[in-house]
Amino acid sequence: MRILWSVLLAVGAVAVGVAVIAGIVILGAPQPGADVAAPAGPAARWAPAAPVALSASPAAVGVAGLAAAGWIAKVSAASGIPARALESYAGVAIQMSGASPGCDIGWNTLAGIGEVESHHGTIFGGSIDAGGLVGPPIYGVPLDGGSFANVPDTDKGAIDGDATIDRAVGPMQLIPGTWRNWHTDANGDGREDPQNIDDATMAAAHYLCRASPAMGAEEGWRAGVRAYNGSDQYVADVARYAASYATLAAKAAPVR
Repeated sequence: MRILWSVLLAVGAVAVGVAVIAGIVILGAPQPGADVAAPAGPAARWAPAAPVALSASPAAVGVAGLAAAGWIAKVSAASGIPARALESYAGVAIQMSGASPGCDIGWNTLAGIGEVESHHGTIFGGSIDAGGLVGPPIYGVPLDGGSFANVPDTDKGAIDGDATIDRAVGPMQLIPGTWRNWHTDANGDGREDPQNIDDATMAAAHYLCRASPAMGAEEGWRAGVRAYNGSDQYVADVARYAASYATLAAKAAPVR
């Protein structure tokens, strides 16, 4: 797969080429060899919400325990999505199905975005701990208006560690202004942290459902993803991953 954005590695953080749409920044395209199997037939234009198996005994707090552990294990093995990231995508989708049922955002769409943005928080050897925190922290390049968009500093470095200019942060690559609008504590640890995959995924889901309240149809889905990033290639990449994840999950762990 060709690289769509230049990639840089900064000390203590990931810094990559970015494109800004509606306050959200893309971290980078998947590296060669990172692809999952594409669905058969014509390239997917969008991806309906894929089903997920609910846990019979969900955790008392947080989204990570809402999906069935057996389903997580099988789908993770089939798709290559790290289990801890998949717990986040699935749990957020389950919670959103109650909070915003008309939006119909699927775990597979969130996973598609997570793959394109940061390889599910693991870009360049990063990892996600049991509580959902990515390490090392993920930061985009300075949005100083050079080769990238110009986003003046809005947080004095409190969110992105840079008091001179804004940067995108975390596994879902949210800029400080977007994080301030949709900040949330989705894992119940008492902290709101865009470097936490649960918190970041929930913020992204709320953003998507606000941008396009009906993602259960192609037009609404494409509008939502386009609001995240307006590149046609970006929408196509997310559609391909999201559709492929749904296909792999249906084969590995069908939900009846």
